[in-house]
Amino acid sequence: MLNKVPEVTAIFWAIKVLSTTVGETGADYLAVHVGLGASLTAICMSGLLAAALLLQLSRRACVPWIYWLTVVLVSVVGTQLTDLLTDKLDVSLYVSTSAFACALAATFSVWYGVERTLSISSIVTTRRELFYWSAILFTFALGTAAGDLATEALGLGFQLGVVAFGALIAAVAIALYVGVNPVLTFWLAYILTRPLGASLGDLLSQSRDYGGMGLGMIQTSIAFLTLIVGLVAWVTFESEDARRPDPTR
Repeated sequence: MLNKVPEVTAIFWAIKVLSTTVGETGADYLAVHVGLGASLTAICMSGLLAAALLLQLSRRACVPWIYWLTVVLVSVVGTQLTDLLTDKLDVSLYVSTSAFACALAATFSVWYGVERTLSISSIVTTRRELFYWSAILFTFALGTAAGDLATEALGLGFQLGVVAFGALIAAVAIALYVGVNPVLTFWLAYILTRPLGASLGDLLSQSRDYGGMGLGMIQTSIAFLTLIVGLVAWVTFESEDARRPDPTR
């Protein structure tokens, strides 16, 4: 099996942030505006995620559109997990953030104990891929809870949330540049891009009365989905060009 995770480039991070924004706005749109409710939305999206994950696991190499479809669905489901705990079960954001952090830490501990690595450059077996997607789900759930905790419970608001989480990601990038472990900095950035994307999605979609720009959830979701499709198509064509033999040789 070839490595099942795309190369980590600027485009990778751009699609990741866009995916997290779609997860935030898309989940809210289905639950509130379509009227499915949090529970039914979570059930429907979990079913779609299971189908996408099976498709992803069935491939022997990374297929960009399948990988990123799975990421978008994980983003929606991760958002719904936090929303269900907060809205339906009245679980404090402090508790849910701590619980998801512990769940992610436990996943990393078991993953490292079994495989002796957490590197995404070596997702070359089904077992490692299952560990990887488990960690991804918990990063989205943790990022959602931490983002809601910062912007709502702690009162940062959407604009300050974007600035604060953007600054933290910049600090992680600087840490990578000065020699901090790349596996650690990758996972820190992956966690932080979730609340960054969620804050950005809320800033764009929420009404001005709540501190947003009032673009609406459906407009924001469609715009970001269009960008995701365009970037994934670009990555796909680039990878196909790279595999195509050079006729001059």
